[in-house]
Amino acid sequence: MGKKKSTAKKAKPVLWQKLADHFDTDPGELPVIERMFRQYERPNLHQAVVDLAADDSELCGIVMRHEYMNPSLSKFAREGSSRDFDLGPVAHVDEELPGDRRLACVKRGLKLFLHRGKPIALLLDEERYSATPGLRLEVMAADREAAEDFLRRVETETRAGKAFRGGVLSLEGNCRGGFELQFHKLPSITRDEVILPDAVLQRIERHTVDFSTHAERLKAAGRHLKRGVLFHGPPGTGKTFSAMYLASRMPERTVFLLTGGDLGMIQQAVAMARVLQPATLILEDVDLIGTRREDQVVGANAVLFELLNQMDGLAHDADLLFILTTNRPDVLEPALASRPGRIDQAIEIPPPDADCRRRLIELYGKGLKLELQHLDDLILRIEGVSAAFIRELLRKAAVHSALESEGEIVVADRHLAAALTELMVDGGALTMSLLGAAK
Repeated sequence: MGKKKSTAKKAKPVLWQKLADHFDTDPGELPVIERMFRQYERPNLHQAVVDLAADDSELCGIVMRHEYMNPSLSKFAREGSSRDFDLGPVAHVDEELPGDRRLACVKRGLKLFLHRGKPIALLLDEERYSATPGLRLEVMAADREAAEDFLRRVETETRAGKAFRGGVLSLEGNCRGGFELQFHKLPSITRDEVILPDAVLQRIERHTVDFSTHAERLKAAGRHLKRGVLFHGPPGTGKTFSAMYLASRMPERTVFLLTGGDLGMIQQAVAMARVLQPATLILEDVDLIGTRREDQVVGANAVLFELLNQMDGLAHDADLLFILTTNRPDVLEPALASRPGRIDQAIEIPPPDADCRRRLIELYGKGLKLELQHLDDLILRIEGVSAAFIRELLRKAAVHSALESEGEIVVADRHLAAALTELMVDGGALTMSLLGAAK
């Protein structure tokens, strides 16, 4: 006798059944639209989906029968191919955000919800077998228009960059031709810590902080918001410190830091800054990309011209502030002069005058007990040195005092004299140069 055929109905694949129940129809007949996002966009993409999907949405984890399989809504929509996948735990990635924050973002998952009263299925996964891995978002809806509408809204919300807004970022190129975001926490710098002549500090603030405070009024009056300022002066005088002070004074602005090799990422940084404006771009030692033609490394001028092109291509209402620092304004002047209007203000950060040298000694002497009888003589003797030199002078004097006695560190004239000899005599011209104090 032949075997009896089983009359038991084969169970439907669980993911196919999920889609069929959600749309109340055969999911194999429904359209699917796909969009790729960059990996660094994951926190903003996650936040966009959370904000747009209904609170009563269902989130399902996906497990593949074989690891090399790529899940897709098209595969889930057919009974045969859907059997290679099953429900499982939702995979998350713990992403870093500005300000020491973190966000657990969905790495792979199927989300079912209603959007404007219409059923939507959304699948998020990573491209694992690609030279340029990214994030793949698929949207299924009852009709193509509904799927397109939801995908456009996700794109808009993702580009708004809610997760990054107001943070301090830098861009770092990777081996795949893309880049990764790094997040930073800048020190909180008060105005009293910026030791500059009053006229110089007021000029800096007027072009940056004051401008940002009244940006909306200036825009309404037809004034363009994009602006560039160049800090120039000898090494160690406080150009970068002044830029960091401005960033801390304007916490509502997203800050991009570019220095060294990162200056080659200027196009990508400006593109992100446009989205995250109001934004400030701080480009340190910009002379490294603007050396004279006979001295430059390959591509240096190309990077400088790209910077100028990016500044030129901005709309007048783009609220972007470019702060450039350089020790060598002479190598930049020809290029900047040939493209007038990109830099609106050049501000020299000079070596500290006698009053500033006195204030710097007080600033860097905080935490120490200063017992100085010949402070005026010291201030005259260190004429022409940088703020960096004075900071190191106080540090070495503190070490001399600590070696001499226990307990509270008391810095006297002899400790400063010993430290000064160590820096200016024993250290030689190279030490002076390294501290921005070469004469």
